Amino acid sequence: MTWRGSTDLKDRIFGALLYLLPLFYLFYLSPFGTYLLNQFEFLNLLTIPLLPLALIYGLLASIPIIGRFAGLLIFVLIFATVVRNPRISHFIRFNAMQSILLDILLSLLAFILSFILKGINLGLLTETLFNTIFLGTLVACIYGIVQSAMGKYPEIPGISEAAYSQVPW
Repeated sequence: MTWRGSTDLKDRIFGALLYLLPLFYLFYLSPFGTYLLNQFEFLNLLTIPLLPLALIYGLLASIPIIGRFAGLLIFVLIFATVVRNPRISHFIRFNAMQSILLDILLSLLAFILSFILKGINLGLLTETLFNTIFLGTLVACIYGIVQSAMGKYPEIPGISEAAYSQVPW
């Protein structure tokens, strides 16, 4: 839907790039892709666009005090400088909020499942759950990238409504 305002090429590029953050978390920091990435090694090619983020995250993580809170620092930086900045277009702010919400959802799922599955090896059930979360997030991020590149607001059920409520006009 482009009725909310026109988007130029710069907005489309930045809107699409913001979805690399949840992809980075999905591939590098979460446990969800382990089964699929071990079985289908060609999926590791999807990490190539994430290498600059991995470098930045690695540099932040190497700083003694900041390293433990690198993810939180990136979240606060994007939220404070992009989402709450009315001088930035609504399109970029919406995509930033939506990518942050995807990242938060992944973090919460990883945290909750680590407690539920601690010490329990359910085999196929765990593998299926992790693969479903991995593929769902991958599809949502690719959808967000494609829609943003086309200049449209990506509508991800549940997450878009939360993003709209957080992003002021």
